[in-house]
Amino acid sequence: KMAAPALRRRCGRVAGLLGGPLRAPPPPLPLRRRAHHQQQQPRRARGTGGLLAAQCERGLFQEVFPAQSAEEQLPGLLEPGRPPLTAYCGFDPTADSLHVGHLLPVMGLLHFQRAGHNVIAVVGGATARLGDPSGRERAREAPSAERVREQARGLRAGLERLFGNHRELFWGAGGGRLGQAELLDNDWWLGRQPLLDFLGGAGGRLRMGTLLSRQSCQARLRSPEGMSLAEFLYPALQAYDFLHLYRHHGCRVQLGGADQMGNIMSGYELVTKMTGTDVFGITVPLITSTTGDKLGKTAGNAVWLNRDKTSPFELYQFFVRQQDNVVEKYLKLFTFLPLEEIDHIMEMHAKEPEKWGPQKRLAAEVTKLVHGREGLESAKRCTKALYYSSVEALEAMSDQELQELFRQAPSAELMLEPGMNVLDLCRKANAILDGPSGYQKITDGGVSINGLRVTDPETVLILGQHILKNGVSLLRVGKKNYYIIKWLQL
Repeated sequence: KMAAPALRRRCGRVAGLLGGPLRAPPPPLPLRRRAHHQQQQPRRARGTGGLLAAQCERGLFQEVFPAQSAEEQLPGLLEPGRPPLTAYCGFDPTADSLHVGHLLPVMGLLHFQRAGHNVIAVVGGATARLGDPSGRERAREAPSAERVREQARGLRAGLERLFGNHRELFWGAGGGRLGQAELLDNDWWLGRQPLLDFLGGAGGRLRMGTLLSRQSCQARLRSPEGMSLAEFLYPALQAYDFLHLYRHHGCRVQLGGADQMGNIMSGYELVTKMTGTDVFGITVPLITSTTGDKLGKTAGNAVWLNRDKTSPFELYQFFVRQQDNVVEKYLKLFTFLPLEEIDHIMEMHAKEPEKWGPQKRLAAEVTKLVHGREGLESAKRCTKALYYSSVEALEAMSDQELQELFRQAPSAELMLEPGMNVLDLCRKANAILDGPSGYQKITDGGVSINGLRVTDPETVLILGQHILKNGVSLLRVGKKNYYIIKWLQL
């Protein structure tokens, strides 16, 4: 997958060198003489060994590149009190929304920002038209320029929302300097770059052997479909992004998913050859499903961050349903909670596992970051209405929340007539069959209104009970068939 494997180094090793060991090996024999002295030193709080070590301890920063210069230079460059560094991460607009798989690179940028450094989120309006071949068995379908522009606007809006929610809800006034955040689109410079100038400049510094040696490139070249020139040049364009950002914004760090190390290496090679400056790459883990598939649009299992694709309730439930064997890891990766607090949450969970404390805290923290405080409250209202049959929650729900909660549920607008009963309601909503079978469905207990089971078909509808204060009734027939009734001119 990567050229020059000698330059790779696991983040656990780097963390050890930076003062935050994950799995430190036993010290060499001469160091054992100092063991007693070291035990007398005050114990440092977890997560305080510098930005790189702290995030390695959380499991967020997985690998650094190139290992040797990163070990020698990054700790000093990232020290508090030093001039801020600038880091960037790219997001290709292959859809008009970010998804959960994008959250960890965003968290990486936010942790840099929290440490006082400046960050740039780059939307790949130009590179998305070629398609990243990394980890793909066949080429992406080429989107139109207009479609890419629309999707890029959606990604920029999503990134702005994440950075804004973080600044408003997760950064206190006494937290020190929050680094600057900037949103860019690589179409703004790659779209204006003449082809011959690009090939004669950056193209002349990138080596074919390095590009051809990648595992993803080799696999595609051996495949029946082969690899297009456009896909082959994708790493070169992403490398040019790094060069452009270094020249115009002083950017020296590129963040990316673990599958992006090959592209990061190309950027490192181009910047160092054309400027002589040391730059660095940091990868974050890939989030996978229970079957091991990478979460995303291609795999068909994306959990989106835009409300019109995945509601706050659905996002909340995705994290609430995480199993015990991953929830501690996810608390470290997806939240800003101190490690000591996460330890306490897990200790309480061991005593009271039936409360699902870690899962609920994880879901709340992520939903608040993605959808803000109101999004979290919406998710909680929907949860109470659906799983706890809370009439108060149903009455407080907006039309948008009802549609989000019951996406497939048919809706009907009805006039309340004098003496209208449960059987009339079910028939007007087309929720039961005409004739004796529909009548029997109600008497057998198969119908509920606003979470309350009704067994008498002749029961007259009552305001405040069957019809809520917001003019809505939630009719359920069987276990999963919901109908939203909106009452007119009450």
